[in-house]
Amino acid sequence: MRPLRIIGTGLGLLALLLGIGILILIKTDWWVHHHDRPEPAERYISPGATPAPSKDTLTIMTWNIKFGGARIDFFFDCYGDRVVMTKQEVIQNLAGLLRKIRQVKPDILLIQELDRFSKRSAYVDMLQYIADSAGLPYAVYASQWDIAYLPKKGLGRINSGNAIFSRWPIDTAYRLPLPLVKSYPWWYREFYLRRNLLVARVSHPALPNFWVINTHLEAYVPYPDSTRYLQIQILKQVLDSLSQAGAIWIAGGDLNTVPPGTKKLKDFDDNACKDVDPTFVADDYTREVDWLLPFYQAYREVIPLAVYQASEEDFYSHTVNGQGWWNRRLDYLFTNGYWTEGLVHQDSTKGGMETFPLSDHAPVVGRWVATSGGERPSRAAAK
Repeated sequence: MRPLRIIGTGLGLLALLLGIGILILIKTDWWVHHHDRPEPAERYISPGATPAPSKDTLTIMTWNIKFGGARIDFFFDCYGDRVVMTKQEVIQNLAGLLRKIRQVKPDILLIQELDRFSKRSAYVDMLQYIADSAGLPYAVYASQWDIAYLPKKGLGRINSGNAIFSRWPIDTAYRLPLPLVKSYPWWYREFYLRRNLLVARVSHPALPNFWVINTHLEAYVPYPDSTRYLQIQILKQVLDSLSQAGAIWIAGGDLNTVPPGTKKLKDFDDNACKDVDPTFVADDYTREVDWLLPFYQAYREVIPLAVYQASEEDFYSHTVNGQGWWNRRLDYLFTNGYWTEGLVHQDSTKGGMETFPLSDHAPVVGRWVATSGGERPSRAAAK
């Protein structure tokens, strides 16, 4: 009986240690940084930074840069099996991104999937790299995936998220957490991405209450999970609150859904994961085609809805197939101000430079003014 008692005691101790380990995992940030409350954003200011002179018309750019991965076929797209890059690959890919940013010369830049000190991107701090190299010395950052060690495929240390870069100082910046995917099991959710809104006030000399919001909403949501819809509603509530408080704002990023009236809603030609790894399938927008309609009704998007609906292919901004072409619009810029120009920079004919090799998203760029004749637009006037 003694061996049985010893085994029983050992199993009990093992269960106790396992329970303690789980508690440490889910209740502390020792392994996974949970970011489950509103918190200040991380900041970076380039050495010798000087605010730019005031200007009335700003160039605004949003771009999901695929953590500097360009068109390398990573495992999660099911076109290849790459997990990590060499430093030479990362620097080469970032140089391509930087050439495009310098060509556009944005005053405000919104970036999604920016890596900092991650193994998969050779531990390069892309926040510092872009701020120091693009003439956008004021930067803030909100992580959406911050894990000391991710065992899957040997990903290891990972820190990836959203960033805002500016030619003017950012005096306030905070991270607002968004709901996690409810349908995933707890252990998967624990290591999964933690979406957020990055909200920042820019100290523009002529705009005392000027805010910029950047986000990257959930991509892989199995039906009937409503997580992405809830995230969209929270974004709308934040924008409405800013408008009601008299703020002027620009909001954008990768919303991972399509504009109202989109014709192509499912069965995309880049869905290689359908028969390989259903976890990474994002292929049917039929049920959500009108989810962004309240944004278009209340505010202004950089590509007017009627213009998009007349020729939607001209404004597609995403595909994971590096041998294909852009096949859906997921990336946006909204405002309660005014756009004077807007374009999805798909290639050299639409933007002056080839962007398809640089990321699995095309940059979206607009020329923006706060007012139309001197008065700040009301919510009703912005419809």
